[in-house]
Amino acid sequence: MRLLRNRRYGWNAPAMDPVADARWALERIHADHPGLPVVLVGHSMGARVALRVADDPAVRGVCALAPWTPRGEPVDAVAGRSVLIVHGTRDRMTSPAESHAFAERAEGVAARVVRFEVANEGHAMLRRSSVWTRLTIAFTLEVLAGDTGAELAGAWAAPGPERLRIPV
Repeated sequence: MRLLRNRRYGWNAPAMDPVADARWALERIHADHPGLPVVLVGHSMGARVALRVADDPAVRGVCALAPWTPRGEPVDAVAGRSVLIVHGTRDRMTSPAESHAFAERAEGVAARVVRFEVANEGHAMLRRSSVWTRLTIAFTLEVLAGDTGAELAGAWAAPGPERLRIPV
């Protein structure tokens, strides 16, 4: 497990330093552990970054927690990857509607996409932290070890529109 801290605060377009930082971290992982499959987990802007760098050959999946996915956010990088999006219904920092729109666009590109809506939860993921943790762990174990739990198995099998608005 690795934790990335960005060199600079914020998205700072057009440079997008957090994307460069994430690519640097992936290079270090490749150097230290050649051939190791990777699951990226990010929150808010970190989720946006994870979705942007998912095109790295080692990345198998992205767990995007309360992702910042503004209109027009590209989905090409998640091609062939598994994507889990989890968003609180009361998030006022990043838009649950925009993460839903991202999930809809990604469905045609990613290997599979599922999105959970955490009722009465805000951006900080504090009220129902066990839900966020449980989903992140289940997704990571499934992608890396093929250990599909009941909750995610049912989610992946849900019809398209329902699969992108699973209440929890």
